[in-house]
Amino acid sequence: MKQITIFVITALCICAVSCAACRSNKNTGEADSISGATHPVSEGMEEQVMTAIPAILPENEKTRAIIFVFSFHHGNTGKIAEAMAPCMNAPILDIRSINTDTFNFSALNDYELIGFGSGIDSGKHYQKMLDFANKVPELGNKKAFIFSTSGIEDKKFKNHETLRKILQGKGFTIAGEFNCPGFNTHSFLKLFGGMNKGRPNNDDLHNAEQFARNLIQK
Repeated sequence: MKQITIFVITALCICAVSCAACRSNKNTGEADSISGATHPVSEGMEEQVMTAIPAILPENEKTRAIIFVFSFHHGNTGKIAEAMAPCMNAPILDIRSINTDTFNFSALNDYELIGFGSGIDSGKHYQKMLDFANKVPELGNKKAFIFSTSGIEDKKFKNHETLRKILQGKGFTIAGEFNCPGFNTHSFLKLFGGMNKGRPNNDDLHNAEQFARNLIQK
């Protein structure tokens, strides 16, 4: 009887701590893509901002492809974009550096293939990427590709559905989709060192390169 009492008290304490953590997260962050929990977006959190990415389209330079990316937290999706870009001779633009009110979207007519990628949050691409895609005008007969990194690998691209519908609604043909796991320290996962540590790894980057080569040959 004494052992049962101790077990019940311990279980109640664990539940109380878990509930307190959940309440704290709901007040300070965005929804987590795996569990529906939240993760903080406080000023103290380190954000991996991609470097050497132009704020505007390169002048006098026409390539077949261009990549737009929103890479948050550990820079997982940015690594995928950087692996793809040389295979396509494609510039990468971080959408955080773009003012959609002044951005020259008509310049996208110079590109045959346009990539859109970010991490996954609550079963879809980050809202900032979705908002950006909604700002892209109908360009007519353009191909797009979608990519992402996520806590759980999404081989059937179910998490791409929202972005896919936005792009298809604007007349884009989806030429291909890519996903791989990314290092995740959201919520309680950071207490255990995170999941998918080291991802994307060399195999993931190689697969991204091959994906890009196949796209450009279509």
